[in-house]
Amino acid sequence: MISRKFLITTAALAIAILAPLQVALGGNTAVSISVKLDSARMMMGKTVQMHVNITQDKGLNGVLLNIDKKAITPEVEIANPGKNDTTSLDNNRIQIKRDITLQAFDPGTYQLPPMAYLVGKDTAKSEPLTLTVDSIVVDTVGPIKDFKPIIKVPSKFLDFVPDVVSKYWWAWLLGIALIAFAIFAYLKWFKKGINPLRPVKKRMPPYEEAMLNLEKLKSRNLWQNGHEKEYYTQLTDILRIYIDRRFGINAIEMTSSQIMDKLKENNDAHLANEQLNDVLEIADFVKFANMHTVADDNEISFQRAVNFVEQTRPVTIDSDDSNTEKDSTGKEAQQ
Repeated sequence: MISRKFLITTAALAIAILAPLQVALGGNTAVSISVKLDSARMMMGKTVQMHVNITQDKGLNGVLLNIDKKAITPEVEIANPGKNDTTSLDNNRIQIKRDITLQAFDPGTYQLPPMAYLVGKDTAKSEPLTLTVDSIVVDTVGPIKDFKPIIKVPSKFLDFVPDVVSKYWWAWLLGIALIAFAIFAYLKWFKKGINPLRPVKKRMPPYEEAMLNLEKLKSRNLWQNGHEKEYYTQLTDILRIYIDRRFGINAIEMTSSQIMDKLKENNDAHLANEQLNDVLEIADFVKFANMHTVADDNEISFQRAVNFVEQTRPVTIDSDDSNTEKDSTGKEAQQ
């Protein structure tokens, strides 16, 4: 028979092996999160990288909570929230890595709170970290050094320019003008595929363009054929272009959180922000965390996109000459 001492030893060994796997998720070992800093000390005004490492089972939908703010603590700011880098592991698990850039301008030692990872109704948390910010050392003991006197040297016009430039200055000026025009033409026309010699059709208003593109996207049946990531990429691109033209916000180059921050300042979009936020949130999970959605989620996201465009549609004011789309303040919408 197995001795009692052997059983106790085996149980203790199993606990020692499995204990590190437990996280602050009510004993659930499906998710673990850890963080570390490149350095526990940095000079004020400089930056330091905080590396977040999350391991979880495939199919779990989670979100990192702390990065939706502009600072970890009042003294330590988030200079760059970074992006998720997802890698598949064995045993049907994935690893999510994220590098967050921190910056501080006030010297001192600060306790960084645990990073929280929300999965369903449970939250996994990492261990807290300590960051010391050093001030710039100024030498107040040494003697004060005076500036050297300024020596004025007689100079002539264009003395510093080589003879080949000063002699043929007109040719250099013409060459610079041609290069500047070529760069302007490339950025203004050719990069956008525009032929300046061909008349350009007047672009339809932002609302009509967005609704037309949404109908085209719906007719392609992307998510019905398993192309969920392409579906949400095109859906958010349509909304970003609409926001760019409708509100003059460069949403194409912004992250989802930056877009929402900008729209909060706009009275016309304030009431529709919740619709847009839900669409961008699900789209980020699908595009960056490889989340798989169900049919209801895809249809609801599409309807929310339509609702956002409808609710922010400019008011149409009829005039003697033409119909002009204006917002509620009377300002013409971006064309």
